[in-house]
Amino acid sequence: MLSPRRATLALLLAFASVLASCGGDEPTGDSAGASVAVTATDDSCELDRSEVPSGQTMFTVTNDGSSVTEVYVYGEEGGEYTRVISEVENIGPGTSRDMQVDLSGGTYEVACKPGQTGDGIRTELTVTGDGEETASEGEDRGYDREIELATDGTAITGLGDGAETGERIEFKLTNNADGPRILEIKDPTGAVVAEIEVEMGETGETIVELDQAGTWQVIVEGEGLDDLVSELEVS
Repeated sequence: MLSPRRATLALLLAFASVLASCGGDEPTGDSAGASVAVTATDDSCELDRSEVPSGQTMFTVTNDGSSVTEVYVYGEEGGEYTRVISEVENIGPGTSRDMQVDLSGGTYEVACKPGQTGDGIRTELTVTGDGEETASEGEDRGYDREIELATDGTAITGLGDGAETGERIEFKLTNNADGPRILEIKDPTGAVVAEIEVEMGETGETIVELDQAGTWQVIVEGEGLDDLVSELEVS
């Protein structure tokens, strides 16, 4: 027969065990966030749901197409969906990648870009509730637009006509040359503000804030070769 002290201890241990089994340690739906499966092909961009609650959302992108793709989430700005919220790139055929995004209430567009070029194939996504301000609406706002550059080793194409002071630009270089290349961005004072190396057949990107008016230089360098230089006028 248990003594009164041992009987009390046994009851306390049993009660603690019941509480532990009831509490569990699985995260709640709110803390875990929502998930969206994105299926990208050569001519479609399908979401397994069209609406999610505000907060963290995990996009799982599967590329069922025949070429490398990328997926963007765009927010509305000036009546058009041009503000980049987040992106995931270099998703090869038959592979998947994840992208986690913090979304506030509103309407967004998810764009799949076969070949990693163009405006993409877009599908609307509605986010309910207010939620927190997204990163791109705060200080770390991603970028305003992208400039898609390419080089074959003899020239730089895709720079466009110009830009405005204060724009945050993602400069994206596709290297079609016969070896690795370095993309370098210089501001009007000649200071190097960004520099990345891009392997042959690959695409690389860097984000630059155009913080002053004047003539910016976009330079592609190759070892032992003359630099390719293009100019971007910022007003």
